[in-house]
Amino acid sequence: MLEELPIRKIIHVDMDAFYASVAQMDNPELIGKPIAVGGGETRGVISAASYEARKFGVKSAMSGRLAIKLCPELIFVKTDFARYTEISKQIRSIFYDYTDLVEPLSLDEAYLDVTKNKKGNPSASLIAQEIRVRIFNEVGLMASAGISINKFIAKVASDYNKPNGQKTVNPEEVLQFLEDLDIRKFYGVGKVTAEKMYQKGIFTGQDLKSKSLEYLDKNFGKSGRYYYSVVRGIHNSEVKPNRIRKSLAAERTFSENLSSEIFMLEKLDHIAEEVAKRLKKNDVAGKTITLKIKYSDFTLQTRSKTLAYFVSDKSLILETAKNLLYQEKLNNSVRLLGISLSNLNTDKGKKAKPKVDDKKSVSVQLRFDF
Repeated sequence: MLEELPIRKIIHVDMDAFYASVAQMDNPELIGKPIAVGGGETRGVISAASYEARKFGVKSAMSGRLAIKLCPELIFVKTDFARYTEISKQIRSIFYDYTDLVEPLSLDEAYLDVTKNKKGNPSASLIAQEIRVRIFNEVGLMASAGISINKFIAKVASDYNKPNGQKTVNPEEVLQFLEDLDIRKFYGVGKVTAEKMYQKGIFTGQDLKSKSLEYLDKNFGKSGRYYYSVVRGIHNSEVKPNRIRKSLAAERTFSENLSSEIFMLEKLDHIAEEVAKRLKKNDVAGKTITLKIKYSDFTLQTRSKTLAYFVSDKSLILETAKNLLYQEKLNNSVRLLGISLSNLNTDKGKKAKPKVDDKKSVSVQLRFDF
C-alpha cells in the first residue's frame, strides 16, 4: 500500500558561484576571468571559484598551490564576508516577498515553501523563475533553482541546469527522476560513500532502490535508512524558517607551518577572540569546545572538552583551547588551527526517527499544479 505523503511546493534557490560572482560584480575587470576566492599561491584553501576557473578543475576546498598549477592565469581575491552577508540579505528580502517559510542553508542558498504564497501564484515553477529574474535585475547576480515536492528533490534539481537555470520535478516524475539519477548526485552521498556504493554495484537511484532496508542499514549504518527513504521520494522535513544553529567556529591557515605549541598560543588568542565575537553576535553560548588541528601532511585531528556550563567568554574559550592543545603531543608541524563551540544553548534535542515501512513509497496527486 502506498503512503499518502504531504505534497508541498518547495523551491531550492542556489546562487551561482556566489563569492566569486560578487567579486566579479564589484570589480568588472574580473568578469570573464578565472578567479579564486581565498587561498593564495603558496598557502591557504580556496573558498570558491568562478566558472571560468572551474573549467581548469579549480574548485572549493582545494589548496591554492594546486589551483595555480591547474590554472596558471588564476587570479586570487580576498574573502569579504561582510559584503557577502550584505548581498545575502538583499536576496532574502526578495524571498520574503513570496513566503515567510524561508530556510537559509548558508549565505548563498535557501529553501522556500511556496505551497501557499503571498502572490497567490499556483505555479512554483513560475515563482522560481520570477525570483531568479528579480535577483538578476535587483542584485546583479545569477541564481539557479530546483522545484519539487520536498526539500531533497528540490536541492538535487537545483544543480541540474546550473548555471542560471532551473529544473522542475513534477509529482508524477519524481520516482523516475530518482531512479535515473547518478548516485553521486544524491544529496548526502559524499565522495567516499559514492565509491563504496560503486564497489557494491550501486551506480544509480534504481540500483539503490533495489537494496533492502536491512542491507542498507548493515552496509551504511545510520545513513542507510535515509538512503532507503529518499530514493523512494520520502523526505518529510518541513521548511524551517528559524533554523537552530548547532555549532559556531573560526579557524586560521598559517603562512608557515608551526612546529611548537608556544608559537600557536598567539594564533589561538586571535581565533578565540573571533569565536567570542561570533557568539555575541548570534547571542548564543556553548558547552563543548573543540580544537581543530590540521597538520602539514593534511591529516586532521580534533580534541574536545564538554564543560558543565555554557560559555561565550573569550578567556574561558581560550583557556580550554590551550588545555586541549597541550593535552597530547603534536603529530607533526601544524598548518591550521580552529576552535568551535557546539552543544549550544539553542539545542532542543533530537526528534525521534520516523518509522519506515518497506512497502511504502511516494504517492502523489498527479493533478497537483507545479
